Amino acid sequence: MVTIRQERPVDVAAREALLDVSYGPVRFTKTSERLRVGRRPELSLVATDGRRLVGTVRLWPVAAGAGRLALLLGPLAVAPDCRQRGIGTALVREAVREAARRGHAAVLLVGDAPFYGRFGFSAEKTGALRLPGPYERHRLLGYELAAGALDGARGLVSARGQLESRTGLVPPATGRSRATRITRAA
Repeated sequence: MVTIRQERPVDVAAREALLDVSYGPVRFTKTSERLRVGRRPELSLVATDGRRLVGTVRLWPVAAGAGRLALLLGPLAVAPDCRQRGIGTALVREAVREAARRGHAAVLLVGDAPFYGRFGFSAEKTGALRLPGPYERHRLLGYELAAGALDGARGLVSARGQLESRTGLVPPATGRSRATRITRAA
């Protein structure tokens, strides 16, 4: 059974190894990485199968143009031998649910519309936004957690938030931590 939970210090090496397998060294050259480097994510979730880390997703604080706060989702990764089991879907759903619970108004990402569209992400309100480097404009997607949060959004998406701690982990959220369990698809 797969469990989704907050990332812990013991998960950092396994998360990095999973991202290396999933994206290789090109992950450090992506434009969205410019918005993450040296920063601390707002939320880090992992999926574990027993003691093995099999998935990860992180959300980073950004400004979606002047004075408009949002989160940037990514990277999302699932171990190659665990794909097609609903783990990526569960990670995205839990990340969006937790972002809403924490009071965030919008989530952005750079990704494939056919995959992320089923969660409500679209390029409908991101056309006037731009990233600090090369990217395919149709892949900049947004999802409003609060109605109208991306209305009129325009300008540069830029990093915001605190510098990353030594562990690279998010400080524990106030309140009770939740773990979400998913089962293998039949």
